[in-house]
Amino acid sequence: MRIKICLLMLVLLIGLLAACSNGSEDGNNQETDELKMLEVEFQVPEKADIGETIELKAIVSYGDEKVKDADEVEFEYWEKGNEEDSTKIKSNNNGDGTYTAEVSFDTEGIYEMYAHTTARDLHTMPKKSITIGEGTSTDQE
Repeated sequence: MRIKICLLMLVLLIGLLAACSNGSEDGNNQETDELKMLEVEFQVPEKADIGETIELKAIVSYGDEKVKDADEVEFEYWEKGNEEDSTKIKSNNNGDGTYTAEVSFDTEGIYEMYAHTTARDLHTMPKKSITIGEGTSTDQE
């Protein structure tokens, strides 16, 4: 019985060592790629009036290069405290690493939003907020 356990442990150890050394040459190239981060500068005004059209803008970069071909840039917004009732809108790719959409809000309040961004097999979703009108809602009073 002891011999079987020792043999099993030896086989597992050999398998572990083989798995750790597999593809070590490719690993050096992947490390260089992994050092780059997908970054999104999400630009939203801090305040706006009810009914005013505002621009949501995401500037997408990967390392030092602008990402002109992101897989997805989608904006999601909701009134603060009511995230389950969110709205998603697709962005327009401006071809220079910027992605924009226009939106207006019909009611006063504080709205939170994400810029869902997928590019280079990575996903990030920076969050911002905007105050519409005085920032109070009749639902919150």
